[in-house]
Amino acid sequence: MENLFDIKGKVIVVTGSTGVLAGAAAQYLAKEGANVVFLGRREEKLREAVSLAKEAGSDAMYCVCDVLDKAALEKANEEILAHYGKIDVLINGAGGNMPGATVPPDKTVFDIDFSQWQAVMNLNLGGTILPILVFGKAFEHQKKGVIINFSSMSSTQALTRVMGYGNAKAGVDNLTRWLAVEFAKKFGCGIRVNALAPGFFISEQNRALLTNPDGSYTARGNDVIKKTPFGKFGVARDIFGTIHFLASDASEFLTGAIIPVDGGFSCYTGV
Repeated sequence: MENLFDIKGKVIVVTGSTGVLAGAAAQYLAKEGANVVFLGRREEKLREAVSLAKEAGSDAMYCVCDVLDKAALEKANEEILAHYGKIDVLINGAGGNMPGATVPPDKTVFDIDFSQWQAVMNLNLGGTILPILVFGKAFEHQKKGVIINFSSMSSTQALTRVMGYGNAKAGVDNLTRWLAVEFAKKFGCGIRVNALAPGFFISEQNRALLTNPDGSYTARGNDVIKKTPFGKFGVARDIFGTIHFLASDASEFLTGAIIPVDGGFSCYTGV
């Protein structure tokens, strides 16, 4: 019987591949038999990640590049195609936030640092479309391929504080739907574009915002938990199944979807 979830031998390119969520997902995919290409800016971390993936049996490789550097992405694309001869999946996991693009409780929107807001927009939205423009050319020629973008709970709701990040992820949602239509109409049904929208996961970037030094929740942490029906924060493994599904042939009739992996946060009003 055909195993629609089999991803053995698939070439999966992952940006932000040394980050908390995308990095953990990349290692999971390597353990499932995929040949993972780790993309990032720090070679030492990339080398460590590839070493770990190879231990799991993956024919993994890495390319040092910034997702906003088109020349570096094109060089990586050439190296990947020279090594594997194809690209099956692109996961856009790179992203991040900056203090100047947020509005803390003691400030207002008029205190936003516009240059940092632009930088956050560029990293999260520009850092999604540029890899697609480069690596997606392989999908055009193959008439087959998968793009998985990283959205956020802040893309559809006005979460306080994270203005720039929310603006950018809303753009990622729109881009996901737009490209799903564009690829299907121009190149056929073999190319699909989807996104997952993680709920609240503890990372080094938000740990101090959500938890106290003793491990208890901050006021904001408690607010998040109250609006999460599961009553807990996510852990990295919670996104593995969704990414596996989207990367595999099991999702071959799914495109333009943004799938929340959030413990119910997005469907609960808190009332």
